Amino acid sequence: MWTDEQPRTRWIDPAVFRYRRPDLRLGTRDPKPGRTSTVAGDRIAVTHTVRTSTAQYRLLLNAPEWLGRRGVGEALRDAVAELRAIDLTYGPNRPESLVSRLRRGEISAESYPPLAELVDQCAAMRAATDGWFDAWAVPGGFDPGGLLGGWAVERAAARLRAAGIHDYAVLAGADLVVRGHAAHGGPWRVAMHHPTNRHRGPLVLEMTTGAIGTSGVTGRQGHVVDPHTGEPADELIAATVIGPDLAVADAYATALYAAGPAGLAWFRSDSDYHPLFATRG
Repeated sequence: MWTDEQPRTRWIDPAVFRYRRPDLRLGTRDPKPGRTSTVAGDRIAVTHTVRTSTAQYRLLLNAPEWLGRRGVGEALRDAVAELRAIDLTYGPNRPESLVSRLRRGEISAESYPPLAELVDQCAAMRAATDGWFDAWAVPGGFDPGGLLGGWAVERAAARLRAAGIHDYAVLAGADLVVRGHAAHGGPWRVAMHHPTNRHRGPLVLEMTTGAIGTSGVTGRQGHVVDPHTGEPADELIAATVIGPDLAVADAYATALYAAGPAGLAWFRSDSDYHPLFATRG
């Protein structure tokens, strides 16, 4: 299923896009960790790739020159520190994380406001997806993994905005958040490659704000379970959802991956979230 109703997003004819170099590609191999930076006019362009124990993130900043290299570096370090802190503090596979302690009944969600926010968001998405996204219907108890990566990216993006950077893109695998403009001064050009058919041209968008969440493209087979049966989901091989917030888009994509075509009923024409594709095997 394809849609072109998303605000601040514009589809581009791939034949035209061929002559424009994309700023971002989804569904391709991640680059090696590292950092590059350039100064052009009154902007500082920085690309930084960092890996945590659970994911690899790429941050592209188009920062105002008045921040200076030191200011941009501090903003970048703050955002990366947020990503690392969430990995350490909330990772469900870490025995001493807050999520693991919550599972064991050692703490309550209300003990830590960010943990309460995470639990509340999982509960909201369980309701929004008729139970197809259910962080409690997994082995071992509560596991927010279906939206934790998106939640981390959104919190890192908030750190960038607080530092004065309002033109950026943050990617994690086949997920992304963008805001503002790329270094060339125009909207971020995003090329989304088909999950299995590499001979098919990419789906192309220009975005100035929003998020894209995907389940199935880069994940392990069987990584999403049907919360009603506990068995690995096999209705689709990939599901992608676009909308304002990556944590929500991630959760919708995970639920759509599990539910299959029946999940398309969640997305009304007046919704802020829309499926870009739901691909069968």
